[in-house]
Amino acid sequence: MAGINGAKFKLMPKSTETNLKKIEKEAKKIVESFGGTNKEYSVEPIAFGLKALIVFFFYPDDKSTEELFEKFGKIGGVSSAQLIDMRKIA
Repeated sequence: MAGINGAKFKLMPKSTETNLKKIEKEAKKIVESFGGTNKEYSVEPIAFGLKALIVFFFYPDDKSTEELFEKFGKIGGVSSAQLIDMRKIA
């Protein structure tokens, strides 16, 4: 039986004017196509009005999050995607 991992990504927008709801909508599609479950999306204040989108989800440990960096980075308005936490859940 495969185990489950948890991953948390920080998606940085290109500017304070970037629509985080649009980024979240695209991120949801990516996470769901990856097989992510128990998804949670939150906004984290960074500085000077800039806010990042935090994407947290569980996924089977037979998958690699490497492909997600590129996919998250291609979302319109995203300047960078960073894996900020990953752990084995079960």
